[in-house]
Amino acid sequence: MKKSIFYIAGAGLMLMAASCKKNLEEKPYSFLIPKNYYLNATDAQTALNGVFNVFQQQTSYQRTAWLIGELPADNLVGTSTSERLELNRFTWTPANVEISNWWKTSYQAISRANDLLENVPNITMDTTARNNILGNARFLRAMAYFDLVRNFGDVPLVLRPVTTASDTLLYPIRTSAAEIYNTIIDDLKFAEKVCPPENKIAAASKGMVSKGAASSLLAKVYLQRASTTYADAQDNQNALAELNSVINSNVYKLVDNYADVFDNAKKNGPEHIFSIQFGPGNNGANSNIILRMFYPAQLGGAGPFTADTTYFKTGYQAEDSIRKNWNMADKADTAKNLPPFIYKYRDPGYVKGSNNSNVNWIVLRYADVLLMQSEALNNINAADPKKFDGVNAVRARAGLKDAAFQLDMINTPTQDAFIDSLVKDRGRELFVEGHRKYDLIRLGRYKQVMAKLGYTVPDFRFLLPIPQTERDVNKKLSQNDGYPK
Repeated sequence: MKKSIFYIAGAGLMLMAASCKKNLEEKPYSFLIPKNYYLNATDAQTALNGVFNVFQQQTSYQRTAWLIGELPADNLVGTSTSERLELNRFTWTPANVEISNWWKTSYQAISRANDLLENVPNITMDTTARNNILGNARFLRAMAYFDLVRNFGDVPLVLRPVTTASDTLLYPIRTSAAEIYNTIIDDLKFAEKVCPPENKIAAASKGMVSKGAASSLLAKVYLQRASTTYADAQDNQNALAELNSVINSNVYKLVDNYADVFDNAKKNGPEHIFSIQFGPGNNGANSNIILRMFYPAQLGGAGPFTADTTYFKTGYQAEDSIRKNWNMADKADTAKNLPPFIYKYRDPGYVKGSNNSNVNWIVLRYADVLLMQSEALNNINAADPKKFDGVNAVRARAGLKDAAFQLDMINTPTQDAFIDSLVKDRGRELFVEGHRKYDLIRLGRYKQVMAKLGYTVPDFRFLLPIPQTERDVNKKLSQNDGYPK
């Protein structure tokens, strides 16, 4: 994907343009509004780059995605600020800045996607190329809404640009989570239909959305919704159909070496399905802060985040050393007895003490698809032995090929036993990839896993609070149960 980023003019510029004196006859070329910006295919692609740019921000998938998805779980520890400590200890409040960041950047992405979707259809350009851009925008809007609904439940549904100060969407009410899920599914079905397969995306455009990415995210959406009170009876079947389509496409595969998934020189490889792209640059707009956040000082990082000590000691079987030794460490060079740190993301070009890593943030990869297929099959028919195929393939790649480490109906005889194992398998394979909290909630093991670490998770903390800053501005926003009204 091209790295040139353009910040799309929004309602503010439109209002500014409207306020110009009526007797001004010169055409204001310095103002960019939809009427004089969205003119050709280059403008459409640049607008799409602007949507992708939101997800590259530190307050989005560069950092906040894994703060929200991993700190309130059992893998990651971050105590460098009070907001992160609150996420770790289940004491967060509506004033938490990290929660507010997640809300704001999600809606920033939605706003830019809406602007594109409103205006790009009016551009005269190649139909296939235009549909691909529209499909990318709807995928990204769906991804943002999926992040919102999983974390906040009911949220405002905004599907068009807000253009005036009197627009009814300027202060929207919350829409039911059920309707949000329906919108997400509709967007992803469109993207699935118009985006090309991964192997048809040119190397220079890697990072654009593929058909496989839309199918994979759609499956994850179906599985997550299937665990809620507003589930559709066909959610698991629909998830399985999407996963099978990805698997049967033969476009993706498990790479032989687990470390190769995260090798910066091999990113966007055959296991890649969708990643937020970073680099190159030295502390630039497109570089990733992740190594500075995860590495200790001995490796040139700031070390504000560490691996959970209990998980470091007991999270992996002794035989599962390939993944453990790649994902975590407690020494760097000759230094020993360090707090265990996240060593999963590595970049030989990283400059110590900088933010210049080119490491991508992986959103979807093929191992996740295989694990989700096993999950869907278990949900549909716990007696189906095919449910072991996906999880066993992932285990085998990690070196657990012997029969003693492969799951079957003898060592994993019940549906609950399979879920107990899957919780561990997903934690080991997808360690600190932003999935953990959502996995524990979806698989019904959030309370149990956190209780082992000494945390009692009340039901209301399965959702985050609506940020107080948003409620101060929009009095129509109600608060989630359990939080100050």
